[in-house]
Amino acid sequence: MLLVEGRNDQRVVDSLRRSLGDVPSFDVQDRGGIDPLLKSISVEVKAPDRQVVGIVVDANDNPAGRWQAISDRLTPEFALPDEPEVGGTIIGVDQRIGVWLMPDNRCPGELEDFVISMIPDDDPVWPQAQRYIEEINPQHRDFADGKQQRAALHAWLATRKDPGLMGTAIQAGYLRTDGPLCQAFVAWLRKLFA
Repeated sequence: MLLVEGRNDQRVVDSLRRSLGDVPSFDVQDRGGIDPLLKSISVEVKAPDRQVVGIVVDANDNPAGRWQAISDRLTPEFALPDEPEVGGTIIGVDQRIGVWLMPDNRCPGELEDFVISMIPDDDPVWPQAQRYIEEINPQHRDFADGKQQRAALHAWLATRKDPGLMGTAIQAGYLRTDGPLCQAFVAWLRKLFA
């Protein structure tokens, strides 16, 4: 089972599995936010016959704090290392626990930062979407400070032939799945659920 914060996370993971085709099967559970996800960790880890539990959460502005919040909910036999491992963390042998902090298991950020890394480098619309958001007068912005890149991503998604959500953009081929960050995340999923 893979625990994720919300529907967008669930859709991105499901779309990556469908697009790449060679990712093992597992259940993706949208927990409806970080607090319900954190509360569910100890229950899922202790579930009878549960061999693998993966956890994907946004690092936001405090990767160390998010890492500690997850670590605090694991039992002593599943002690996490002091910090996330490059390429995704996996602990345990008979029962495996995996943790990935979006976007890259190290830096501050969120799912949208991960998806931004999938925009083709030569995409001519991406710089325009960024400029569009930057040029909006701050008093007219309804998004939080520090969420400009997130807003720019959604502006970029709105320019696609079939505008939609991040998962839809992956399935439509608008986003690259062969970049290093996406490939590292998928490699972590393959190793965790192998």
